[in-house]
This record gives sequence, C-alpha cells and structure tokens, in this order.
Amino acid sequence: MAEADTTIHADATSSDAAAPNSGLRKKLFIGIGGAVLIAGLGFAAWQALVGSNHVTTDNAYVGAYSASVTPMVSGQVSQVLVTDTQAVHRGDILVRIDDRDARIALAQAQGDLVKAQRQFGQTSATGSALAAQVKARGAEITSAQAQLDSAQAAFDKARIDLERRRKLAPSGAVSADELTIATNSFAAAKASLDLARAGVAQANSTRSAASGDFAANQALLTGTTMATNPDVIVAQAKLDKAKLDLERTVIRAPVDGVIAKRSVQVGQRLAAGDTVMMIVPVANLYVDANFKEGQLGKVKDGQPVELISDLYGSGVVYHGKIAGFSGGTGSSFALIPAQNATGNWIKVVQRLPIRVTLDPRELAAHPLRVGLSMDADVDVSGN
Repeated sequence: MAEADTTIHADATSSDAAAPNSGLRKKLFIGIGGAVLIAGLGFAAWQALVGSNHVTTDNAYVGAYSASVTPMVSGQVSQVLVTDTQAVHRGDILVRIDDRDARIALAQAQGDLVKAQRQFGQTSATGSALAAQVKARGAEITSAQAQLDSAQAAFDKARIDLERRRKLAPSGAVSADELTIATNSFAAAKASLDLARAGVAQANSTRSAASGDFAANQALLTGTTMATNPDVIVAQAKLDKAKLDLERTVIRAPVDGVIAKRSVQVGQRLAAGDTVMMIVPVANLYVDANFKEGQLGKVKDGQPVELISDLYGSGVVYHGKIAGFSGGTGSSFALIPAQNATGNWIKVVQRLPIRVTLDPRELAAHPLRVGLSMDADVDVSGN
C-alpha cells in the first residue's frame, strides 16, 4: 500500500514538472516564430523601400586606358631612364635613341633648303637679265631695220642709175665702162639689201627667243615669293621632317601614370611602331561592372554608383557614375563565341559590362590599380 502511494506521488510530481517545461517550450516556439515573422516583415520592408532601389554585383574590375609607348623613328637605344612600377609625368624622358643619323639628315636638309633658296634668287636675277636681253634685242631690230632702209635706198638708186645708163647706151652717151660700173653697183646694192633683210629676220628671231626665255622665267616667278616657291616649300618640308625625326629620338611619356611591361634594353635596335612599354594612368581609372541581364531593367546612364574595393575593404567607399553600356555581352565578344544553335543548348544567364567612372579626388586619396576587384551598388531610385 505504501509502494502504491509512493508511485502515485512520483507520477504527480512528474506531471507537475512536465507542465512548466511544456509551457516554456511553447513560449520559445512562439518567440522564435515572432522573431522570424518580424525578420521577414523587416526584410520585406527593406526590400520594398531600399533593396528594390539598388542593383549590386561583385563581378566588377578596375580598368584604364593604358598608353602604349612606341618609337616614331628607328634606331639603336642609347639610354633607358625608367623601370617598371616607376611613376612618371607627361613629358618625362623615357628612352633615348642614338641620334647621329638624324643629325646628319638634318644637316643635309638644311643644305637642300639653302640651295633651293639660292636657286630661286638666281631665277629672279635671271629674269632681270632676260628682260634686259629682250630690250637689247628690240634695239637690234631697230638697228637692223635702219640698215635695211639704207640698203633699200641704195638699191633703189643703183637700180635707177642702171636703168638710165642702159637707155643711153645705144646712143653712145654712156660708155661701156660706165654701164659696167652701174651694173656692178646695182648688184652690190642688191646684195646689201638681201643682207639687211636677213639681219632684220635674225634680229626678230633672236628677240623672239629672248622673249620666250623671259616668259618661261616669269612663269616660275609669277605669284611666288621666296617663301611660297614650290622648290623652297619642298625643301622646307624636308627640313621640318628632319627636325621632327631628331626630336623623336627622345621618347617622352604621353600621359601621367605608372610604367608597366617595359621590354626595351640599352643597345636594342628598335623599329618604328614597336611597343617598348605601357603607361597606366592610375589617376584616370574606371570600373567595368558586369551585371546580370535581369538586373538591368532600371539601370540607366548617369545613375550614381557606390563601389568598394577588396584592397581597402568596406571602410573606403568610392563614388562614381554610369558612363555607358557595352555594345554586347562578354560572351558575344569572346575569342570563340558560344554556339547556341545546337540541340543540347542550355540557357546561361548573360552579363553585360557597364562602364563606371570614378571620382579623381577619391582615387588620389586611395589609389587603385588595373585589375583589382570591386563591389558595385547602383542606386536606381531616381528612375
């Protein structure tokens, strides 16, 4: 009987202990459910008010418009003044090429220019001389014409005298000697007349030749000066090119930045167009953020972007703006584009690169390098 009482008492005690535990468990479940509900409501509210206004990706990388340094003239490298990772400024000397050939070419071009200028001066002087010759040939024509007139007069007199003596010869009034003398005088006058006519023709021909030479000379000079003469212009252009080639034996930095991929050594023979190094403009970097195609419905040019670099962590936030969208997805520009026209095609979500510009002041305060990873967050609330 005592054992039965003890058993009944133990069962009652167990029931009394189970009742509070059950209530505690119930309260715990209710609390957890309430916390989950509150968290769900909070997330829904955040998604409605904040999350739906932001598009994020961690597939973003720093890029830059790197400058290729190439020589414009060929030659042997005499000096290399920079190394990889060295910071340079625009205009700094990077490489020197042996300039002795360029100096010789410059001296030759200078001589050619002086020669062309002297030839123009000689042509100008020749024009004055030819003008004087034309004038002199005109005087010769006048003299020859005067001689022709004199010869014509002498011929006419000799002809008349001969005709008169011939008429008187039959009557015996004129001797045979006088007739012979008159005949000879007529022949001499005729020869002098022919000679005078030939002299006039020669004088005219000489003047025509002098006039032609003068016209040809004037054609070279008309409308031109020493500076505008074609031969002088060509020689001047060659001189300018020689000067430029000499300047190009000194290779300078085209932009501010950091030297990368230097491949030139002293003594190396360079050809025009060879790439000798790169310059990365670290003060003008950008970010290419690759967003999934389903994220881009509200993304537009000019929207603000916040970016975080793995280099500095969340303590440093960069601010930028969307500058533009790529013309195609990354896979469309791949070396071997995906071929989806097959029977076993599987849809793959594509990503479109978006260019984001960065604030230069923030870059100066916290420098980045090409290829670093970034997290990008686009604020689309302005839509």
